[in-house]
Amino acid sequence: MRVVVLSGSNVGTKTRTAMNYTVAEIEKNYPDSEITLLDLAEYQMQFSDGRNYLEYEGDTKYIAETVMNADALIIGTPIFQASIPASLKNVFDLLPEKALRDKVVSMVVTAGSPKHYLIAEQQLRPILSYMKAQLVHTYVFIEEKDFYRNEIINDDIIFRLQRLVEDTMVLTETYQTIWEAKEAEYGF
Repeated sequence: MRVVVLSGSNVGTKTRTAMNYTVAEIEKNYPDSEITLLDLAEYQMQFSDGRNYLEYEGDTKYIAETVMNADALIIGTPIFQASIPASLKNVFDLLPEKALRDKVVSMVVTAGSPKHYLIAEQQLRPILSYMKAQLVHTYVFIEEKDFYRNEIINDDIIFRLQRLVEDTMVLTETYQTIWEAKEAEYGF
């Protein structure tokens, strides 16, 4: 199973910290998975200009192709100014409308305030649904107070990250089994 863990900001450390925990959890419990961590801070991306994603070059093409080839996608995003970062929105803008069809997608959100809890529901979930993702119902919301020196210090957050990984992987395996059975019905 190909799992892409996307740290969706080109600044800051908290989202990357949460995604590192997520990657470690996948490696520990699903060692046969092929895991790719995409931290947008480590890439030079072009802004979407409406071209087909295959027409881009360099890091932009790599990120788009990696997301398109994933079976599961775990998106980490900070909340800036009550919104998702432009760098993450740009990833979605690069991809075709149905790019996330047959992909299981889950979310990890970091924010400085509990007031931003519903941004994932109001902004991120509609984009993912529009792109035909199979969404994991719950997501992990992590506040500023849950971090200390690039570590998560809240055991409940760690537990919820573990559960999110488990839910994502189980749902992905379930969908793959169903889709394979459906394909086998065609007999060619």
